Amino acid sequence: MNKKVFGPQTWLFVEPTVLVGSNVNGKPNFMAVAWAGIAGGNPPMVSVALRHIRYTLKGIRQNMTFSVNIPSTDMVKETDYCGLVSGEKANKVKDCNFKIFYGALGSAPLIKQCPVNMECEVVHILNLGSHSLVVGKIIETHVSEDCLTDGQPDIAKIKPIIYLPRPSPGYRAVGKSVGRPFSVGKEIKSKE
Repeated sequence: MNKKVFGPQTWLFVEPTVLVGSNVNGKPNFMAVAWAGIAGGNPPMVSVALRHIRYTLKGIRQNMTFSVNIPSTDMVKETDYCGLVSGEKANKVKDCNFKIFYGALGSAPLIKQCPVNMECEVVHILNLGSHSLVVGKIIETHVSEDCLTDGQPDIAKIKPIIYLPRPSPGYRAVGKSVGRPFSVGKEIKSKE
């Protein structure tokens, strides 16, 4: 298979779409983020990459807490809006009819309509050029009861939004399963 060289790119397919929340000057604000991921397992950590000028980052720096809210595909318009408009100029909570709640931290706003919410304490904020990488320790995770199967989160019920930057940018839903983790690889036999 021939390969074409593209130079350094940020192409990790696929990218989850989340709503990162913080209180800015005492008011909840959220922004859409596609550069987010798990940064560690013990303790559980998450990372989000935010441009230095983002209003939400101002709130993260003020409180040293933030939330990661996983919206469902039913919330694609609200999610996209939170990426288009600055919280400095608009009240996204009001515009999107978000119902806000607070958990264990008391300072990281959470969106009730999102199936999954994580409350995070800032561990590191790293300057990585165009972005600040915010690494947070997950203090508590909230999952809507109607998104559970046998007491565990069910991705088919959560219906997370996936962002695909190329070849034509778009939001997608999670597709079909292609194999069982820690199992399907056992079908390959050792050649030794």
